[in-house]
Amino acid sequence: MPKASIRRRLMVSVLATQVILAVAVVSLSTYLTRWQLKGAFDAGLRNRAMSVAAAVRYTEFGKPALKFFPESAPPSLDKGYPDLYRITDESGHILGTSPNWRDDAVGVEPANPHWNVMLANKHYRGIRLVNLPVLDEMEPGVRSTKTLTVIYVASVRELRHRVEIVAMVTFWGSVILLTLATLVAVWAIGKGLSPLAALATSAKEVSAENWRLDPPPLVARTRELAPLVTAMETMLATLHRAFTSQREFLANTAHELKTPVTVLKSTLQSILQRPRAVNEYQAAVDCALEDIARLEKLIHSMLRLARAEQAAMDSAKYNCSAVDLNASCEQAIERLQPLAEANDITVEMAASNGDAVVNADPDDLDLIWSNLLENAIRYSDRGQRVFVRVTAEAENIVVAVQDWGTGIPADSLPHIFDRFHRADTSRTRATGGYGLGLAIASAMAESYRGSIAVQSEIGEGTILSVRLPKNGHPIPENIEGS
Repeated sequence: MPKASIRRRLMVSVLATQVILAVAVVSLSTYLTRWQLKGAFDAGLRNRAMSVAAAVRYTEFGKPALKFFPESAPPSLDKGYPDLYRITDESGHILGTSPNWRDDAVGVEPANPHWNVMLANKHYRGIRLVNLPVLDEMEPGVRSTKTLTVIYVASVRELRHRVEIVAMVTFWGSVILLTLATLVAVWAIGKGLSPLAALATSAKEVSAENWRLDPPPLVARTRELAPLVTAMETMLATLHRAFTSQREFLANTAHELKTPVTVLKSTLQSILQRPRAVNEYQAAVDCALEDIARLEKLIHSMLRLARAEQAAMDSAKYNCSAVDLNASCEQAIERLQPLAEANDITVEMAASNGDAVVNADPDDLDLIWSNLLENAIRYSDRGQRVFVRVTAEAENIVVAVQDWGTGIPADSLPHIFDRFHRADTSRTRATGGYGLGLAIASAMAESYRGSIAVQSEIGEGTILSVRLPKNGHPIPENIEGS
Protein backbone atom coordinates (compact mmCIF):
# COMPACT_ATOMS: atom_id res chain seq x y z
CA MET A 1 0.00 0.00 0.00
CA PRO A 2 1.54 3.34 -1.03
CA LYS A 3 2.37 5.79 1.72
CA ALA A 4 0.19 8.87 2.06
CA SER A 5 1.84 12.27 1.73
CA ILE A 6 0.76 15.19 3.88
CA ARG A 7 2.38 17.61 1.44
CA ARG A 8 0.50 16.07 -1.49
CA ARG A 9 -2.78 16.15 0.40
CA LEU A 10 -2.32 19.78 1.32
CA MET A 11 -1.37 20.67 -2.24
CA VAL A 12 -4.40 18.88 -3.66
CA SER A 13 -6.65 20.57 -1.10
CA VAL A 14 -5.25 24.03 -1.82
CA LEU A 15 -5.38 23.51 -5.58
CA ALA A 16 -8.95 22.21 -5.44
CA THR A 17 -9.98 25.18 -3.31
CA GLN A 18 -8.32 27.62 -5.70
CA VAL A 19 -9.95 25.99 -8.74
CA ILE A 20 -13.38 26.13 -7.09
CA LEU A 21 -12.77 29.76 -6.19
CA ALA A 22 -11.62 30.59 -9.75
CA VAL A 23 -14.66 28.89 -11.31
CA ALA A 24 -16.92 30.74 -8.89
CA VAL A 25 -15.29 34.09 -9.68
CA VAL A 26 -15.49 33.56 -13.45
CA SER A 27 -19.10 32.40 -13.25
CA LEU A 28 -20.19 35.17 -10.93
CA SER A 29 -18.40 37.94 -12.85
CA THR A 30 -19.81 36.66 -16.16
CA TYR A 31 -23.30 36.48 -14.73
CA LEU A 32 -23.12 39.97 -13.22
CA THR A 33 -21.66 41.45 -16.40
CA ARG A 34 -24.32 39.78 -18.53
CA TRP A 35 -27.03 40.96 -16.15
CA GLN A 36 -25.80 44.56 -16.21
CA LEU A 37 -25.26 44.62 -19.98
CA LYS A 38 -28.64 43.00 -20.52
CA GLY A 39 -30.30 45.66 -18.40
CA ALA A 40 -28.52 48.41 -20.37
CA PHE A 41 -29.46 46.68 -23.62
CA ASP A 42 -33.14 46.47 -22.61
CA ALA A 43 -33.10 50.16 -21.69
CA GLY A 44 -31.62 50.96 -25.11
CA LEU A 45 -34.30 48.83 -26.80
CA ARG A 46 -36.99 50.73 -24.96
CA ASN A 47 -35.55 54.08 -25.97
CA ARG A 48 -35.29 53.04 -29.61
CA ALA A 49 -38.83 51.69 -29.54
CA MET A 50 -39.97 55.04 -28.13
CA SER A 51 -38.03 56.80 -30.90
CA VAL A 52 -39.81 54.69 -33.50
CA ALA A 53 -43.16 55.59 -31.90
CA ALA A 54 -42.18 59.27 -32.10
CA ALA A 55 -41.82 58.86 -35.88
CA VAL A 56 -45.63 58.41 -36.23
CA ARG A 57 -47.40 61.69 -37.04
CA TYR A 58 -50.74 62.95 -38.35
CA THR A 59 -50.84 63.55 -42.07
CA GLU A 60 -52.70 66.90 -41.74
CA PHE A 61 -54.03 68.99 -38.87
CA GLY A 62 -57.54 68.14 -37.95
CA LYS A 63 -57.50 64.71 -39.65
CA PRO A 64 -57.19 61.47 -37.66
CA ALA A 65 -55.03 59.70 -40.24
CA LEU A 66 -51.61 58.57 -38.87
CA LYS A 67 -48.51 58.02 -40.96
CA PHE A 68 -45.11 56.54 -40.13
CA PHE A 69 -42.07 58.45 -41.35
CA PRO A 70 -39.20 55.88 -41.60
CA GLU A 71 -36.56 58.55 -42.11
CA SER A 72 -37.15 59.62 -38.52
CA ALA A 73 -36.48 56.13 -37.17
CA PRO A 74 -33.17 55.63 -35.28
CA PRO A 75 -30.29 53.76 -36.97
CA SER A 76 -29.65 50.10 -36.09
CA LEU A 77 -27.57 49.19 -33.04
CA ASP A 78 -25.49 46.73 -35.08
CA LYS A 79 -24.95 47.84 -38.67
CA GLY A 80 -24.10 44.29 -39.71
CA TYR A 81 -27.42 43.05 -38.39
CA PRO A 82 -30.16 45.73 -38.93
CA ASP A 83 -32.86 46.14 -36.31
CA LEU A 84 -36.44 45.03 -36.94
CA TYR A 85 -39.52 46.92 -35.84
CA ARG A 86 -43.23 47.13 -36.47
CA ILE A 87 -45.77 49.78 -35.46
CA THR A 88 -49.51 49.17 -35.19
CA ASP A 89 -52.35 51.35 -34.00
CA GLU A 90 -54.89 50.41 -31.37
CA SER A 91 -57.00 48.56 -33.93
CA GLY A 92 -54.05 46.42 -35.03
CA HIS A 93 -53.51 48.26 -38.32
CA ILE A 94 -49.85 48.23 -39.31
CA LEU A 95 -48.57 51.78 -39.64
CA GLY A 96 -45.04 50.85 -40.63
CA THR A 97 -42.27 48.24 -40.46
CA SER A 98 -38.56 48.07 -41.01
CA PRO A 99 -37.42 46.99 -44.49
CA ASN A 100 -36.20 43.65 -43.13
CA TRP A 101 -39.22 42.90 -40.93
CA ARG A 102 -40.10 39.23 -40.39
CA ASP A 103 -43.26 38.01 -38.77
CA ASP A 104 -41.39 35.24 -36.98
CA ALA A 105 -39.46 37.92 -35.07
CA VAL A 106 -42.40 38.16 -32.69
CA GLY A 107 -42.57 34.45 -31.95
CA VAL A 108 -44.90 33.16 -29.25
CA GLU A 109 -46.70 35.88 -27.35
CA PRO A 110 -44.63 36.20 -24.18
CA ALA A 111 -45.91 37.25 -20.78
CA ASN A 112 -42.74 39.30 -20.31
CA PRO A 113 -42.39 42.39 -22.54
CA HIS A 114 -38.90 41.13 -23.48
CA TRP A 115 -38.01 37.93 -25.31
CA ASN A 116 -35.16 36.24 -27.14
CA VAL A 117 -35.45 34.87 -30.66
CA MET A 118 -33.25 33.23 -33.30
CA LEU A 119 -33.35 34.83 -36.75
CA ALA A 120 -31.18 33.37 -39.52
CA ASN A 121 -29.19 31.52 -36.84
CA LYS A 122 -28.47 34.81 -35.09
CA HIS A 123 -29.47 35.83 -31.58
CA TYR A 124 -31.92 38.72 -31.23
CA ARG A 125 -33.81 40.28 -28.39
CA GLY A 126 -37.13 42.05 -28.67
CA ILE A 127 -39.36 44.39 -26.71
CA ARG A 128 -43.08 45.09 -26.98
CA LEU A 129 -44.45 48.47 -25.88
CA VAL A 130 -48.21 48.80 -25.81
CA ASN A 131 -50.61 51.72 -25.30
CA LEU A 132 -48.02 54.29 -26.31
CA PRO A 133 -49.59 57.71 -26.90
CA VAL A 134 -49.14 59.50 -30.20
CA LEU A 135 -46.73 62.33 -29.49
CA ASP A 136 -47.80 64.41 -32.52
CA GLU A 137 -50.63 66.95 -31.98
CA MET A 138 -53.85 66.43 -33.93
CA GLU A 139 -54.49 70.19 -33.71
CA PRO A 140 -52.52 72.93 -32.08
CA GLY A 141 -52.78 72.23 -28.38
CA VAL A 142 -54.90 69.08 -28.90
CA ARG A 143 -53.55 65.53 -28.54
CA SER A 144 -55.26 62.44 -29.91
CA THR A 145 -56.39 59.60 -27.68
CA LYS A 146 -55.10 57.01 -30.13
CA THR A 147 -52.43 54.58 -28.88
CA LEU A 148 -49.64 52.65 -30.57
CA THR A 149 -48.02 49.24 -30.15
CA VAL A 150 -44.34 49.03 -31.05
CA ILE A 151 -42.34 45.82 -31.46
CA TYR A 152 -38.61 46.39 -31.68
CA VAL A 153 -36.07 43.57 -32.21
CA ALA A 154 -32.29 44.08 -32.23
CA SER A 155 -29.24 41.83 -32.50
CA VAL A 156 -27.46 40.89 -29.28
CA ARG A 157 -24.20 40.03 -31.02
CA GLU A 158 -22.39 42.98 -29.48
CA LEU A 159 -23.80 42.19 -26.04
CA ARG A 160 -22.70 38.56 -26.28
CA HIS A 161 -19.31 39.64 -27.56
CA ARG A 162 -18.78 41.93 -24.57
CA VAL A 163 -19.87 39.20 -22.18
CA GLU A 164 -17.40 36.81 -23.82
CA ILE A 165 -14.61 39.36 -23.51
CA VAL A 166 -15.34 39.82 -19.82
CA ALA A 167 -15.50 36.03 -19.32
CA MET A 168 -12.18 35.48 -21.12
CA VAL A 169 -10.43 38.30 -19.26
CA THR A 170 -11.75 36.98 -15.96
CA PHE A 171 -10.82 33.41 -16.90
CA TRP A 172 -7.24 34.15 -17.89
CA GLY A 173 -6.86 36.50 -14.94
CA SER A 174 -8.06 33.71 -12.67
CA VAL A 175 -5.64 31.27 -14.31
CA ILE A 176 -2.74 33.65 -13.70
CA LEU A 177 -3.82 34.27 -10.10
CA LEU A 178 -4.37 30.54 -9.61
CA THR A 179 -0.86 29.82 -10.84
CA LEU A 180 0.64 32.47 -8.57
CA ALA A 181 -1.46 31.28 -5.63
CA THR A 182 -0.39 27.68 -6.26
CA LEU A 183 3.27 28.64 -6.32
CA VAL A 184 2.85 30.63 -3.12
CA ALA A 185 0.95 27.69 -1.56
CA VAL A 186 3.74 25.27 -2.54
CA TRP A 187 6.29 27.52 -0.92
CA ALA A 188 4.10 28.14 2.16
CA ILE A 189 3.33 24.44 2.63
CA GLY A 190 6.98 23.53 2.30
CA LYS A 191 7.88 26.27 4.76
CA GLY A 192 5.08 25.22 7.10
CA LEU A 193 6.12 21.55 7.05
CA SER A 194 9.80 22.30 7.54
CA PRO A 195 9.48 22.24 11.38
CA LEU A 196 7.95 18.77 11.11
CA ALA A 197 10.83 17.63 8.91
CA ALA A 198 13.28 19.15 11.39
CA LEU A 199 11.55 17.30 14.22
CA ALA A 200 11.80 14.04 12.27
CA THR A 201 15.51 14.66 11.73
CA SER A 202 15.95 15.32 15.43
CA ALA A 203 14.00 12.17 16.28
CA LYS A 204 16.37 10.11 14.12
CA GLU A 205 19.18 11.00 16.54
CA VAL A 206 17.41 9.19 19.39
CA SER A 207 18.95 5.80 20.10
CA ALA A 208 19.76 3.40 22.92
CA GLU A 209 22.80 5.60 23.68
CA ASN A 210 20.99 8.94 23.29
CA TRP A 211 17.50 9.21 24.78
CA ARG A 212 17.33 12.99 24.57
CA LEU A 213 15.07 14.62 22.00
CA ASP A 214 16.76 17.88 21.03
CA PRO A 215 14.34 19.73 18.73
CA PRO A 216 15.81 22.69 16.84
CA PRO A 217 14.67 26.26 17.64
CA LEU A 218 12.37 26.21 14.58
CA VAL A 219 10.37 23.40 16.19
CA ALA A 220 10.35 25.07 19.59
CA ARG A 221 8.84 28.22 18.02
CA THR A 222 6.04 26.25 16.33
CA ARG A 223 2.97 26.30 18.54
CA GLU A 224 1.21 23.37 16.84
CA LEU A 225 4.18 21.05 17.42
CA ALA A 226 4.46 21.80 21.14
CA PRO A 227 1.98 19.03 22.19
CA LEU A 228 3.74 16.55 19.89
CA VAL A 229 7.17 17.44 21.27
CA THR A 230 5.87 17.14 24.83
CA ALA A 231 4.29 13.77 24.06
CA MET A 232 7.48 12.51 22.41
CA GLU A 233 9.63 13.68 25.32
CA THR A 234 7.28 11.99 27.79
CA MET A 235 7.31 8.81 25.74
CA LEU A 236 11.10 8.83 25.49
CA ALA A 237 11.45 9.44 29.22
CA THR A 238 9.10 6.52 29.90
CA LEU A 239 10.96 4.27 27.48
CA HIS A 240 14.29 5.34 28.96
CA ARG A 241 13.09 4.47 32.45
CA ALA A 242 11.77 1.13 31.21
CA PHE A 243 14.99 0.43 29.33
CA THR A 244 17.11 1.40 32.31
CA SER A 245 14.90 -0.60 34.65
CA GLN A 246 15.12 -3.63 32.38
CA ARG A 247 18.88 -3.33 32.14
CA GLU A 248 19.20 -2.92 35.91
CA PHE A 249 16.82 -5.82 36.40
CA LEU A 250 18.99 -8.08 34.26
CA ALA A 251 22.13 -6.93 36.05
CA ASN A 252 20.57 -7.36 39.50
CA THR A 253 19.11 -10.72 38.54
CA ALA A 254 22.50 -11.93 37.36
CA HIS A 255 24.07 -10.63 40.57
CA GLU A 256 21.43 -12.25 42.79
CA LEU A 257 21.69 -15.54 40.93
CA LYS A 258 25.47 -15.46 40.96
CA THR A 259 25.76 -15.46 44.75
CA PRO A 260 23.89 -18.70 45.52
CA VAL A 261 25.31 -20.40 42.41
CA THR A 262 28.86 -19.41 43.43
CA VAL A 263 28.32 -20.63 47.00
CA LEU A 264 26.76 -23.85 45.75
CA LYS A 265 29.65 -24.40 43.37
CA SER A 266 32.21 -23.75 46.10
CA THR A 267 30.42 -26.16 48.43
CA LEU A 268 30.37 -28.92 45.83
CA GLN A 269 34.00 -28.29 44.86
CA SER A 270 35.13 -28.47 48.46
CA ILE A 271 33.32 -31.81 48.88
CA LEU A 272 35.15 -33.25 45.89
CA GLN A 273 38.62 -32.11 46.96
CA ARG A 274 39.16 -35.07 49.33
CA PRO A 275 37.25 -37.96 50.88
CA ARG A 276 35.15 -36.92 53.88
CA ALA A 277 33.17 -38.46 56.63
CA VAL A 278 29.44 -39.06 56.28
CA ASN A 279 28.55 -36.26 58.68
CA GLU A 280 30.69 -33.83 56.63
CA TYR A 281 28.90 -34.90 53.44
CA GLN A 282 25.60 -34.45 55.24
CA ALA A 283 26.52 -30.93 56.38
CA ALA A 284 27.72 -29.96 52.87
CA VAL A 285 24.52 -31.28 51.29
CA ASP A 286 22.43 -29.37 53.85
CA CYS A 287 24.35 -26.20 52.98
CA ALA A 288 23.85 -26.84 49.27
CA LEU A 289 20.13 -27.36 49.81
CA GLU A 290 19.91 -24.04 51.63
CA ASP A 291 21.55 -22.31 48.68
CA ILE A 292 19.20 -24.11 46.28
CA ALA A 293 16.22 -23.06 48.41
CA ARG A 294 17.46 -19.46 48.30
CA LEU A 295 17.86 -19.73 44.54
CA GLU A 296 14.40 -21.30 44.20
CA LYS A 297 12.84 -18.52 46.28
CA LEU A 298 14.43 -15.87 44.08
CA ILE A 299 13.26 -17.54 40.86
CA HIS A 300 9.77 -17.97 42.31
CA SER A 301 9.63 -14.25 43.22
CA MET A 302 10.81 -13.26 39.75
CA LEU A 303 8.13 -15.43 38.14
CA ARG A 304 5.42 -13.92 40.34
CA LEU A 305 6.63 -10.43 39.46
CA ALA A 306 6.60 -11.23 35.74
CA ARG A 307 3.06 -12.64 35.96
CA ALA A 308 1.87 -9.63 37.98
CA GLU A 309 3.31 -7.15 35.48
CA GLN A 310 1.78 -9.10 32.58
CA ALA A 311 -1.59 -9.11 34.37
CA ALA A 312 -1.31 -5.33 34.85
CA MET A 313 -0.97 -4.91 31.07
CA ASP A 314 -3.78 -7.34 30.20
CA SER A 315 -7.38 -6.19 30.54
CA ALA A 316 -8.79 -9.69 31.19
CA LYS A 317 -8.52 -11.19 34.69
CA TYR A 318 -9.22 -14.81 35.51
CA ASN A 319 -10.07 -16.69 38.73
CA CYS A 320 -11.73 -13.57 40.15
CA SER A 321 -14.38 -13.72 42.83
CA ALA A 322 -15.87 -11.52 45.53
CA VAL A 323 -13.29 -11.23 48.31
CA ASP A 324 -13.86 -9.65 51.72
CA LEU A 325 -10.68 -7.70 52.46
CA ASN A 326 -11.28 -7.92 56.22
CA ALA A 327 -11.11 -11.72 56.06
CA SER A 328 -8.27 -11.66 53.52
CA CYS A 329 -6.08 -9.47 55.77
CA GLU A 330 -6.89 -11.58 58.85
CA GLN A 331 -5.76 -14.73 57.03
CA ALA A 332 -2.48 -13.09 56.00
CA ILE A 333 -1.86 -11.91 59.58
CA GLU A 334 -2.55 -15.37 60.94
CA ARG A 335 -0.13 -16.99 58.49
CA LEU A 336 2.67 -14.51 59.33
CA GLN A 337 2.07 -14.69 63.08
CA PRO A 338 5.04 -17.06 63.63
CA LEU A 339 7.39 -14.59 61.92
CA ALA A 340 5.99 -11.76 64.05
CA GLU A 341 6.42 -13.74 67.24
CA ALA A 342 9.96 -14.66 66.27
CA ASN A 343 10.77 -10.95 65.95
CA ASP A 344 8.74 -10.04 69.09
CA ILE A 345 6.33 -7.94 66.96
CA THR A 346 2.64 -7.50 67.76
CA VAL A 347 0.30 -7.33 64.74
CA GLU A 348 -3.06 -5.57 65.26
CA MET A 349 -5.93 -4.96 62.86
CA ALA A 350 -8.89 -2.58 62.61
CA ALA A 351 -11.52 -4.01 60.28
CA SER A 352 -13.83 -1.89 58.16
CA ASN A 353 -17.41 -1.38 59.33
CA GLY A 354 -18.67 -0.90 55.77
CA ASP A 355 -18.67 -3.05 52.67
CA ALA A 356 -15.06 -4.14 52.02
CA VAL A 357 -15.63 -6.55 49.12
CA VAL A 358 -13.63 -6.38 45.90
CA ASN A 359 -13.59 -8.59 42.80
CA ALA A 360 -10.15 -10.23 42.66
CA ASP A 361 -8.13 -13.43 42.85
CA PRO A 362 -7.77 -14.33 46.57
CA ASP A 363 -4.23 -15.64 46.04
CA ASP A 364 -3.15 -12.32 44.50
CA LEU A 365 -4.51 -10.33 47.44
CA ASP A 366 -2.93 -12.74 49.90
CA LEU A 367 0.44 -12.18 48.21
CA ILE A 368 0.05 -8.37 48.49
CA TRP A 369 -0.76 -8.43 52.23
CA SER A 370 1.97 -11.01 52.92
CA ASN A 371 4.65 -8.89 51.24
CA LEU A 372 3.56 -5.70 53.03
CA LEU A 373 3.32 -7.41 56.42
CA GLU A 374 6.64 -9.21 55.99
CA ASN A 375 8.38 -5.91 55.17
CA ALA A 376 6.75 -4.16 58.12
CA ILE A 377 7.76 -6.98 60.52
CA ARG A 378 11.35 -7.24 59.26
CA TYR A 379 11.94 -3.48 59.42
CA SER A 380 10.44 -2.99 62.90
CA ASP A 381 12.50 -3.11 66.07
CA ARG A 382 11.78 -5.84 68.60
CA GLY A 383 8.91 -5.05 70.91
CA GLN A 384 7.21 -2.78 68.33
CA ARG A 385 3.83 -3.36 66.71
CA VAL A 386 2.42 -3.41 63.18
CA PHE A 387 -1.07 -2.02 62.58
CA VAL A 388 -3.38 -2.97 59.68
CA ARG A 389 -6.42 -0.78 58.96
CA VAL A 390 -9.16 -1.55 56.40
CA THR A 391 -11.24 1.50 55.38
CA ALA A 392 -14.25 1.54 53.05
CA GLU A 393 -14.64 4.66 50.93
CA ALA A 394 -17.39 5.60 48.48
CA GLU A 395 -15.88 3.72 45.54
CA ASN A 396 -12.66 2.18 46.92
CA ILE A 397 -11.28 0.06 49.72
CA VAL A 398 -8.04 1.20 51.39
CA VAL A 399 -5.80 -1.23 53.25
CA ALA A 400 -3.02 0.56 55.20
CA VAL A 401 -0.12 -1.31 56.83
CA GLN A 402 1.72 0.86 59.36
CA ASP A 403 4.87 0.20 61.31
CA TRP A 404 6.92 2.28 63.72
CA GLY A 405 10.31 1.06 62.50
CA THR A 406 13.35 2.84 61.15
CA GLY A 407 11.54 4.51 58.25
CA ILE A 408 12.70 5.04 54.69
CA PRO A 409 15.04 7.85 53.55
CA ALA A 410 13.36 10.52 51.43
CA ASP A 411 15.67 9.91 48.48
CA SER A 412 14.64 6.23 48.45
CA LEU A 413 10.87 6.78 48.54
CA PRO A 414 10.45 7.20 44.75
CA HIS A 415 12.28 3.90 44.17
CA ILE A 416 10.91 1.51 46.79
CA PHE A 417 8.62 -0.16 44.23
CA ASP A 418 11.51 -0.73 41.81
CA ARG A 419 12.72 -4.28 41.36
CA PHE A 420 15.68 -5.29 43.57
CA HIS A 421 15.63 -1.91 45.33
CA ARG A 422 16.65 -1.96 48.99
CA ALA A 423 16.36 1.08 51.22
CA ASP A 424 18.71 -0.60 53.75
CA THR A 425 20.97 -3.03 51.92
CA SER A 426 22.73 -4.36 55.02
CA ARG A 427 19.53 -5.18 56.90
CA THR A 428 17.90 -6.72 53.84
CA ARG A 429 20.89 -8.94 53.31
CA ALA A 430 20.70 -9.96 56.94
CA THR A 431 17.02 -10.83 56.71
CA GLY A 432 17.34 -12.57 53.35
CA GLY A 433 15.27 -10.18 51.20
CA TYR A 434 15.71 -9.60 47.49
CA GLY A 435 13.93 -6.26 47.02
CA LEU A 436 11.09 -7.81 44.99
CA GLY A 437 8.25 -7.85 47.53
CA LEU A 438 7.03 -4.28 47.07
CA ALA A 439 7.51 -4.50 43.29
CA ILE A 440 5.26 -7.57 43.23
CA ALA A 441 2.68 -5.88 45.49
CA SER A 442 2.62 -2.77 43.29
CA ALA A 443 2.23 -4.80 40.09
CA MET A 444 -0.56 -6.88 41.65
CA ALA A 445 -2.46 -3.76 42.78
CA GLU A 446 -2.14 -2.16 39.34
CA SER A 447 -3.45 -5.34 37.70
CA TYR A 448 -6.77 -4.66 39.49
CA ARG A 449 -6.79 -0.97 38.46
CA GLY A 450 -5.59 -0.11 41.93
CA SER A 451 -2.60 1.71 43.36
CA ILE A 452 -0.14 1.59 46.22
CA ALA A 453 1.36 4.61 47.96
CA VAL A 454 3.90 5.17 50.72
CA GLN A 455 4.44 7.66 53.52
CA SER A 456 7.54 7.44 55.66
CA GLU A 457 9.84 9.44 57.87
CA ILE A 458 13.16 8.38 59.34
CA GLY A 459 12.73 7.22 62.93
CA GLU A 460 8.92 7.42 62.86
CA GLY A 461 7.94 4.48 60.67
CA THR A 462 6.20 3.80 57.40
CA ILE A 463 2.62 3.58 56.08
CA LEU A 464 1.97 1.58 52.90
CA SER A 465 -1.57 2.11 51.56
CA VAL A 466 -3.20 -0.08 48.93
CA ARG A 467 -6.32 1.34 47.30
CA LEU A 468 -8.51 -1.07 45.32
CA PRO A 469 -11.78 -0.26 43.52
CA LYS A 470 -15.02 -1.75 44.73
CA ASN A 471 -16.94 -3.98 42.35
CA GLY A 472 -17.91 -1.92 39.28
CA HIS A 473 -16.04 1.24 40.33
CA PRO A 474 -12.84 2.38 38.57
CA ILE A 475 -9.94 3.60 40.66
CA PRO A 476 -9.30 7.37 40.39
CA GLU A 477 -6.02 8.44 38.80
CA ASN A 478 -3.12 10.10 40.65
CA ILE A 479 -4.07 8.77 44.08
CA GLU A 480 -2.07 10.11 47.00
CA GLY A 481 -1.12 7.98 49.96
CA SER A 482 -3.49 8.12 52.89
